[in-house]
Amino acid sequence: MPLCMGCLNEIPAADSVCKVCGFDNSEKQTAPFLPYGTVLNHKYVVAKNLDTNGESTRYLGYDKTNGKVLSIREFLPIGLFDRGDDETKLFVTPQDKSSFTQALEDFTSYYETLNTLTDKAAMLNIEDIFTENGTAYVIEENDDLISFTEYIEHHGGHLEWDTARPLFMPIITLIENIHKLGIGHYAISPSNLYVTSAGKLKLGGFSTENERKRGTMLKSQLYGGCAAPEQYQNNATLDVATDIYGLTATLFYALTGNLPASAKEREKDARLLISTNTVKRLPPHVVTALANGLQMKSEARISDFDELRAQLSVSSTVQAIQDEISRTASMTPIQKEAERSKSGVNPTAVGLVATLVALLVFAAIGLLWLPTNPLMGLFTNGSTVPATLPAPTEDWTGPVMADYTGQKLDDVKAAFQGAVKVSADGDFSDTVPKGNIISQEPPAGSPIMDTGSEAVLYVVVSKGPQMVELPDVVGKSYTAAAEELTNLGLVALQEVEYNSTVAEGKVIEIISHQAGDKIEAGSEITVKVSLGKEKTGSSN
Repeated sequence: MPLCMGCLNEIPAADSVCKVCGFDNSEKQTAPFLPYGTVLNHKYVVAKNLDTNGESTRYLGYDKTNGKVLSIREFLPIGLFDRGDDETKLFVTPQDKSSFTQALEDFTSYYETLNTLTDKAAMLNIEDIFTENGTAYVIEENDDLISFTEYIEHHGGHLEWDTARPLFMPIITLIENIHKLGIGHYAISPSNLYVTSAGKLKLGGFSTENERKRGTMLKSQLYGGCAAPEQYQNNATLDVATDIYGLTATLFYALTGNLPASAKEREKDARLLISTNTVKRLPPHVVTALANGLQMKSEARISDFDELRAQLSVSSTVQAIQDEISRTASMTPIQKEAERSKSGVNPTAVGLVATLVALLVFAAIGLLWLPTNPLMGLFTNGSTVPATLPAPTEDWTGPVMADYTGQKLDDVKAAFQGAVKVSADGDFSDTVPKGNIISQEPPAGSPIMDTGSEAVLYVVVSKGPQMVELPDVVGKSYTAAAEELTNLGLVALQEVEYNSTVAEGKVIEIISHQAGDKIEAGSEITVKVSLGKEKTGSSN
């Protein structure tokens, strides 16, 4: 039976629309892409186009000799060739011949160099490289993989450091070994990472340097949030620090669920917007490594892979301290009270207080009935819901609560014109502007039922970014200083210099600030750390 060109499953000859993926096989693949079913090198069948950049395009492919699903990358530099419908060979005009030939040589040389790696466990394996149709092809593995973004979604939108660390360490080693060959990747991003069924991370999306910066003969493809600032400059030098930026940005995405702002946006505001809760959830040394790997100036960035590993690593003793800090920070107020009860606080009193607080909260929101509220009717003229009130069902078709998050509190109150009482509390927020609503109860979409009583909307309103007092960390070890700063929601960075009076590893000063300053949570704080007394050489 023929293969579906959308998923490579077999389909009956009489069917054109695949029952597995819905792909319509009666349609043609339009130029400049290869026609469906084209056979390359006598065995590779070309299916649908998967993605395209200024240098090449990638197709879903099939190996007739062994039945493997794979990907076929074709050198296809936009603007330097022509190809008509149903044709396979490229046509290059005399005026473009020189540029095309040079770019083709760069492409084949890049992949041939890449294929000399002895350890390819963390990259999509290169199965074959050959020339045909006046261009070049690279055959890569493409079986049993899911995208990294899909993997993150399946894990609740972000990873914990203990999960991310074993995934990313092999990628760091891979990029290090690639640079030892004299080439780089320069497009490390969630879009170019894949996860195998065994839970291993693999890197794809390889292209020459011409494709990964502005000002070359090719139309560049840069990944916003992961492309380093220098990649937006015409013909800038790309190096290890460029890939470290992309690698760190991708790790930032894995740990926070969001990419950093693009380098062009960060030219105006270089801050990394990490919520206070996220900063507290991550080990301090990891937050520091992220900040150092995402420095806008290449010379200020982590400059080699050993340094990156070192900043992402921490001793077991320090880790134990950080784990305890994280455990305490994540405890609920009731859990913290229970901990304190071991020191003499009456746990019964704690439980009573917690229960009263919970009842007061329900009293504030209980007049807008939720289908799953076990206390429904508790505060309506007695202990039960009036007999005339219809029981809520999953098929509710009446009015529902609107979404007021992100709106100004005053605007919401004005819109209700007193018909609904708005009860507000405040909390700090790094992302929601001051005066706007962070959250609401009942949530958007909750059924609104007529209880004959006053309706109440309970909201939490942003007080803006939290301001914290900068502690005195001068004279402390950098590790201790970083922990103290991180626990306040600040991002700790370091600069080092030799100092004859301050011991090695101790903080000399806080740069641009001093103890007692009020700082916005999430801000970067740079401390100067001593390298000890400079060695002037051995004596005779």
